[in-house]
Amino acid sequence: MTVQELPGAGASHRVTPPPAWRPRTEAAPLLPDPEPYRVLGTAAAEHLDPALMRRYYAELVRGRRYNAQATALTRQGRLAVYPSTVGQEAAEIAAALVLEEQDWLFPSYRDTLAAVARGLDPVQALTLLRGDWHTGYDPREHRIAPLCTPLATQLPHAVGVAHAARLRGDEVVALAMVGDGGTSEGDFHEALNFAAVWQAPVVFLVQNNGFAISVPLAKQTAAPTLAHKAVGYGMPGRLVDGNDVAALHEVLSEAVERARAGGGPTLIEAVTYRMEAHTNADDATRYRSDSEVEAWKAHDPVELLQRELTGRGWLDESGVQEAREAAEAMAADLRERMNAEPVLNPMDLFAHVYAEQTGRLREQAAILRAELEAEDDA
Repeated sequence: MTVQELPGAGASHRVTPPPAWRPRTEAAPLLPDPEPYRVLGTAAAEHLDPALMRRYYAELVRGRRYNAQATALTRQGRLAVYPSTVGQEAAEIAAALVLEEQDWLFPSYRDTLAAVARGLDPVQALTLLRGDWHTGYDPREHRIAPLCTPLATQLPHAVGVAHAARLRGDEVVALAMVGDGGTSEGDFHEALNFAAVWQAPVVFLVQNNGFAISVPLAKQTAAPTLAHKAVGYGMPGRLVDGNDVAALHEVLSEAVERARAGGGPTLIEAVTYRMEAHTNADDATRYRSDSEVEAWKAHDPVELLQRELTGRGWLDESGVQEAREAAEAMAADLRERMNAEPVLNPMDLFAHVYAEQTGRLREQAAILRAELEAEDDA
């Protein structure tokens, strides 16, 4: 209520525009469904594209093997750390496959599999986690932003790229990935607000895997779902089964095309589960039970799709074997190349800090160069 509308205000006060509290957008169309959207195991599955689903199956099998091999590399000392996505492969791969070549993917530190599914060399995807480089790949080659270790800081970057593309008239969509823990960061809220106000062509994919390291979702938010947060910013929220790759493909594809057509951003919550520990440095048994993990294994994304495809006669044993053999070949190649000792130049520390080195950096580089030359002389 404005001052002019208060009881007792004189008739001399002119009528004002509607109060600022009136909604700019109808809330109902923005609200997510009460239950996660599913396709596999429902009548909708009969309308799936068999060829597309077989491709997804092969990628899921490869993704599961990639996770296993990367985890083994940490135990062998070849990786400093690895945040596994076992159980989350469907969301990882769908995020990569729904994008066009000109689009941008903004991953978090856990999303190496999404980057690999988009075409990034698996060794390059793991270089950051090996401790060799800050990134390990050229972001422009596959339009994959650097793997982001600080929580949610990649989200405003995604909005900036998407908004800039729209101003240029480029049909570019940015898909930004974040975990449930990242939704508690200020960057998450700032990114969603800017995206909605600017109607930027960006899709936010939240992989709700149950825990922010050891903190369960119930201790992070009292919202009905994370997807409900979308309505507060004026964008649609979608709730989807994060282990159902067919449902993910449909929901993500719709959001990407909506963004490309000028419809603005979408917030998607994929309800999934982190089957393994937060990283190899984490002991998940301290905050969750084995029975909880076992219950989620019955909803394994690889098994869900394989059961659907074999049940419909779209995948036979030879197809299953072919996918496994391709995954093993990828793992063998990754293992061989990661076991090779990297050749590193310490002077690269100064190569990509600024376009033109500052005086202080030049001094530091000169000190290191002198030390290295002294070691060589010795």
